[in-house]
Amino acid sequence: MDDQALSNAIADPRTYADMARYHEIFSTLRREAPIRWTEPEGYRPFWTVSRYSDVVEIERQQKLFINAPRTALRSVVEEEQIRAVTGSTQASHTLIQMDDPEHKKYRMLTQSWFMPPALKAMHEQLTGLASTFVDRMETFGGRCDFARDIAVWYPLRAVMLLLGVPEEDEPLMLRLTQQHFAGNDPEVNGGEAVDAGAAAKQVFAYFTELTEKRRADPREDIVSLLANAEVDGQPISDFDRNSYYFVVALAGHDTTSSSTAGLLDALLRHPEQLAKLREDPSLLDLAIDEGIRWTSPVRHFFRTATEDYEVGGQTIRAGDSLMMCYPSANFDDDAFDAPHEFRVDRKPNRHIAFGFGVHQCLGQHLAKMEMRALFGELLRRIDWIEATGDAQLLETNFVGGIKSLPIRYRMLAPQPA
Repeated sequence: MDDQALSNAIADPRTYADMARYHEIFSTLRREAPIRWTEPEGYRPFWTVSRYSDVVEIERQQKLFINAPRTALRSVVEEEQIRAVTGSTQASHTLIQMDDPEHKKYRMLTQSWFMPPALKAMHEQLTGLASTFVDRMETFGGRCDFARDIAVWYPLRAVMLLLGVPEEDEPLMLRLTQQHFAGNDPEVNGGEAVDAGAAAKQVFAYFTELTEKRRADPREDIVSLLANAEVDGQPISDFDRNSYYFVVALAGHDTTSSSTAGLLDALLRHPEQLAKLREDPSLLDLAIDEGIRWTSPVRHFFRTATEDYEVGGQTIRAGDSLMMCYPSANFDDDAFDAPHEFRVDRKPNRHIAFGFGVHQCLGQHLAKMEMRALFGELLRRIDWIEATGDAQLLETNFVGGIKSLPIRYRMLAPQPA
């Protein structure tokens, strides 16, 4: 592969729908060019950071490498579509786009909601929700598409409960999520280009209306919390508030959906690991972390250098963009023992699928709690389970994973009370 073809492949959403090809490309990068200047056609140039140690070194220095002004890889055309809606190349102004001290102030608005003590209050609710979705599997007659029928809807319902979004609006949230994160996938866009700013605009309009309802009738949910939130004694702007909803509503369920489908796919492709987990359910927490590492649904985030800095033998200039490649880092032989082996008892497992440092994912505990509830229920009630076809992945270079996972299964007979 020549230099231009490699640059194009790094940016191409289709690369991320074929993880065997992805790992072939990025294992070569880690070995030969771990910090690589990349100039894909149709994109602004950047450094590709593929090695675990380099990603961690960059992310732990949040003042030298900031989140703004470039957060994700978008084509020049997509950036201009977003600029037409927001006035910048950013579709929103969330914790993902913020740097300290602003980032810390806004994170503190909801941080307590996503910490283990507060999430304990959701345990019973999530357990019931997981049971409902396994019940749903029973109604499908022993066959379903786990990704489409279960994995996208279960975490969506969990996050919408936290936000306070009515269940009847969930299909809208799912459609907007897919348009925003996977607008290049032919199945999502119907063969036509999706306007990169359109999803954000629709989400903002939806939550502006819901905010007004919560101001008039507040409830115990995040929309009610943020409806009258203040930072430094001043009300947060409508744009910042809607951006907050945007990241919780969209990113909060999409990543967990991908990890949920990815874990089941890995278990089915490694039946000896599924058997080990079924024999010892106490391994479930370790298996969930391994599933998240294995899937790494956030394919990248960007950082921008604030001053010249040398990393991995390359001099990064102030203003340069850097693409943090999390799936590559999570399969780095220097960071993990036999990373291409799926192990439900992998320990230690210092994956960075949730990021690293001050920007580590706010919802990581909720995501694991959701997966623990669902897989705990599924493993308890399933007799046998197998894939009936290959998993299909979304064509997206940003956030994505399995979009189709056909399976067949038999449930255990209900036990008498």
